[in-house]
Amino acid sequence: MNRTNVIIAASVAAVFSIAHAEPASLLPASNPFAKPSTLPFGYPAFDKIKNEDYAPAFEEGMRQNAAEIEAIANNKAAPTFDNTIVAMEKSGQLLSRVSSVFGNLSGANTNDTFKALERELSPKLAAHSDAIRLNSKLYARIKTLYDKRDKLHLDAESKYLLERYHTDFVRAGAQLSDADKAKLKAMNAELAKLQTTFAQNVLEEANASALVVDTREELAGLSDKAIDAAAAAAKAKGMDGKFLIPVVNTTGQASLSVLTNRAVREKLMALSLARGSHGGKYDNTQVVLSLAKLRAEKAALLGYPSYAAYALEDQTAHDPDAVNKMLSEFARPAVANAKKEGAEIQQVIDKEKGGFQLAAQDWAFYSDKVRAERFNFDQNQLRPYFELNSVITNGVFYAANKVYGLTFKERKDLPVYDPDVRVWDVFDANGKQLAIFIGDYYARSNKRGGAWMNAYVSQSSLMGTHPVVANHLNIPKPNPGEPTLLTYDEVRTTFHEFGHALHGMFSNVKYPRFAGTRVPRDFVEFPSQVNEMWSVWPEVLANYAKHYQTGAPMPQELLDKVIASKKFNEGFRTTEYLAASILDQKWHQLGVSQMPSDVLSFEAQSLKDAGVDYAPVPPRYRTTYFSHVFAGGYSAGYYGYLWSEKLDADTVNWFTENGGMLRKNGDYFRKMLLSKGGTMDAMQMYRNFRGRDAQIEPLLERRGLTEK
Repeated sequence: MNRTNVIIAASVAAVFSIAHAEPASLLPASNPFAKPSTLPFGYPAFDKIKNEDYAPAFEEGMRQNAAEIEAIANNKAAPTFDNTIVAMEKSGQLLSRVSSVFGNLSGANTNDTFKALERELSPKLAAHSDAIRLNSKLYARIKTLYDKRDKLHLDAESKYLLERYHTDFVRAGAQLSDADKAKLKAMNAELAKLQTTFAQNVLEEANASALVVDTREELAGLSDKAIDAAAAAAKAKGMDGKFLIPVVNTTGQASLSVLTNRAVREKLMALSLARGSHGGKYDNTQVVLSLAKLRAEKAALLGYPSYAAYALEDQTAHDPDAVNKMLSEFARPAVANAKKEGAEIQQVIDKEKGGFQLAAQDWAFYSDKVRAERFNFDQNQLRPYFELNSVITNGVFYAANKVYGLTFKERKDLPVYDPDVRVWDVFDANGKQLAIFIGDYYARSNKRGGAWMNAYVSQSSLMGTHPVVANHLNIPKPNPGEPTLLTYDEVRTTFHEFGHALHGMFSNVKYPRFAGTRVPRDFVEFPSQVNEMWSVWPEVLANYAKHYQTGAPMPQELLDKVIASKKFNEGFRTTEYLAASILDQKWHQLGVSQMPSDVLSFEAQSLKDAGVDYAPVPPRYRTTYFSHVFAGGYSAGYYGYLWSEKLDADTVNWFTENGGMLRKNGDYFRKMLLSKGGTMDAMQMYRNFRGRDAQIEPLLERRGLTEK
């Protein structure tokens, strides 16, 4: 699950924001990016935007922004907070506008033109960002203000903004010599290209690695409708008469839980595990080695022993030792639990006279049997009660209404980039419109895997802007006329991503730099994880979990079994996550002289050294398709989900202790946390909310790691 769309313009969007006015434009008025959208809240005019509009808008946007920055840097007046910091916050309107749309659609609705432009733009945007962050005159103005910040009589948010700008520039290399700045610029341009290549390879490899079989019988266990969909997918690819199962983002594949043919399961798992590492056009092994080496070199240039040390300094964890300590503390009990679960699965295999040892391709299939035996139900019993529209409107939106007083009205008049995309106006408890919410729930071949939230427009009182935020999932689309029935994991993901959306919608800050989810990476998952709690809250579940045909509520005994089984398979879930997190750290804690020559050997040794090399539970992401860390913003930061979950579990206890689903609880959580964006130190924000630091015990209990 991702916080936001990983976009090539992320670094630009973090610095430049929408302003009220912009310089004279050389862009033709016919270009839809030439002026701010006239649609409500600056909602993008998707119906007017063509592929050929992006390149000139980017070119002009960078030109305008460079001119604005030069004017700030060369201002003959003494630096003030307004003529330097606020002026920077207001710069780059056109660039921000085109970056947000292009960056978001490059993940959600890409095409060949997008991919080519993405490859062309990524180094240019990196160079543009460097030209600003490494501008010595601009940094001198910022440092002048920073050095006398206690005498400027700034309000708390403004003072913190000044401090953050100074930190951002120092971490970007503003204090380097001119020669080292030139080296850094070259590194950043190459990193941008490599990250784009990695991301595009992952998408193309997923499409190329689809499972193809010759007969319906090989797909036994799938529903007839699912098999028909596999036949249609194969036909669409020119393989009439065959059957195609696409490969999704993670190592685990949903079909593994139901396919009865072990050889087919083995083939599907092998296809998933081999992505990006078996040679061919989309092989990512050399890309990984180049990325890891270049990141280590960049960190060394900036004075850090490793890229992880550089990246973590600006997170709430602060340093690799803290992350390593947490991961190692979880590893032993997690793997012990996973092996205990594996032993139970092996008993089922032996009982059925399977004649084989448990392997990765068997886990999902047989763990469901263990679940069925222990709790007398299987996951497929839930799906008829989890119809997508009901989950959204009667579940996610219902909970938001009860906890925060929000209401939602779907609208069909705003343009969308795909017919399946839905749009809602969001109204606050006082009846005033708060935001526009976009829901893009179905998987597409031109959409990256996983789930994420992004903002097309961020809230800022300085700019007078209001949130336009979107959630993206990858739920398989059923055949026409058939209902969209979700797994429980998909339901939980829907609530999770909406937690990010709430973080964006409730933003109540002055400066765009702090809007919504612009908080440390190891804090950003916290609000979204908290929102998951409502997915199984009895009042909410009773409102949305109704049979799609009869409308009958989910039987209480089935609900009780869902609640009772919440800790089931936690050893597996924690171990696969830890394995991926450890790989992330192992790659990014390398020094320049420590680079391996072989990706897969290094990966295997890293897992072994950490004690998480349990073959039936491979990492959630292997190195060569780990887009979070090699193409996106989670480099050295994938641990953040678990780090944030400590805060989440402690907060869920707070809600429960204070009466649960009450408006006063939601209003307090919104006031103290969700509305504040990045306006203060994240952990201090949590302490202000909770009255103390988070405790670890609720998380250990949740994950079933308290048993010895």
